[in-house]
Amino acid sequence: MTVHADEFHRIIDALGDVKRAQGGDYSSFSVRGKRFGYFWPRTQTVGLKQTLTEQLALVSERPEVFEEQFTAGGFGWVVVYLAGIDLDELTELVYEAWRLSAPEELIDSVPFPAL
Repeated sequence: MTVHADEFHRIIDALGDVKRAQGGDYSSFSVRGKRFGYFWPRTQTVGLKQTLTEQLALVSERPEVFEEQFTAGGFGWVVVYLAGIDLDELTELVYEAWRLSAPEELIDSVPFPAL
């Protein structure tokens, strides 16, 4: 159960109005100016915005796959190790991270990614 970087990028590409920015060692992803994700190629990890409840649940249930990244603005960010997750679960988490940042009219027009 491993998701490859190209599969992660396909999930991102299936979402609406995503802007990519390149940092020193990572890429970040935003929708309408609100950040919802990161990707670190060197470690093959992804950072995703989640609710605080979801952050706690993910980290406590599978600490070998998820770790707490930080909390900010009422949200909990998690680091996801791509080697420990399947494509369906990652797709769901990325979509949820995007939904937490996207405006409602955009959410209504973009269905769950079918990959």
